[in-house]
Amino acid sequence: MASPKEGLTTEIQQALRDGDRVRLSALRLLSASVKNREIELRRDLTDDEFVEVATKEVKRRIEAIEAYERAGREDRAAVEREEMAALQVYVPSALTDEELDTLIGEAIESTGASGPNDVGRVMGTVMGRAKGRADGRVVQERVRARLSGSSG
Repeated sequence: MASPKEGLTTEIQQALRDGDRVRLSALRLLSASVKNREIELRRDLTDDEFVEVATKEVKRRIEAIEAYERAGREDRAAVEREEMAALQVYVPSALTDEELDTLIGEAIESTGASGPNDVGRVMGTVMGRAKGRADGRVVQERVRARLSGSSG
């Protein structure tokens, strides 16, 4: 089984052959981010670390899409969407609402959280288990709601 990094190299070559400029650009940026991270750590990335870098690149595209849409630049937002689609191949699928609620419930139980002051402990547990498959803002909102509600 090929590593994600090897798959990225293969996809870059394919995008080059296909003449798909937007996909090629996005994949090259991901490759550069991976190389930068490897230089920073002074070693090759593990598969999980590769996924973290890819997840950050996808998040950057999401933020750019939102900014372009607010600025009325639908043309640029469309390019960012296309780049995001090329990068999402390297990011695990997001947790469903039910999976996230289950994870939050387990984290509340395992940490013994009982109120809003325990949000940080629960967040740490949930985000550690979710491994990039959940948006931190969404998790925080749900954890706060669960811990401030009567049922916990």
